Amino acid sequence: MKAPQKHQRWIFAVDPRQYHWDTLFVKGKEMWRGAGTKPGVLRLLKQVRRGDRVLCYHGPPDRQIYALAQVTRDAYPDPLDPTGKSLTIDLRALERLPRHVRLAELKANRALRKLKFLKDVRRPVSPVSESEYEEILRMAGIVRTLGIPLP
Repeated sequence: MKAPQKHQRWIFAVDPRQYHWDTLFVKGKEMWRGAGTKPGVLRLLKQVRRGDRVLCYHGPPDRQIYALAQVTRDAYPDPLDPTGKSLTIDLRALERLPRHVRLAELKANRALRKLKFLKDVRRPVSPVSESEYEEILRMAGIVRTLGIPLP
């Protein structure tokens, strides 16, 4: 019997002037097309799987982690891209964070010093380790309760 796959954690970053994460919450589910076509980003998108959790980040001028979402479909070719080069992901809104976590706070937190997102905050997709994910949720006001998994 195959062991269940452990879900990964990600940060998806967008420019809130072009796409605001509230759009996802209004619709509930949506095809997310914000990654672009850079090879490094496409390689990361191919690793995103159904069930993975996403920290939704707004770039400038907000510069903050805003909400949580869940991947509902593995990456697939964007049907709206005539070149066939870009990929898209289907997301489901989970919750807006009780407290948005600003970029300056992420950078100041020593527990997040290895967070890949902080090396290039303009990259639309970045992996997040389990401990980094928990720390960011803690900063947002979501803490682990004994026996209850984090969102």
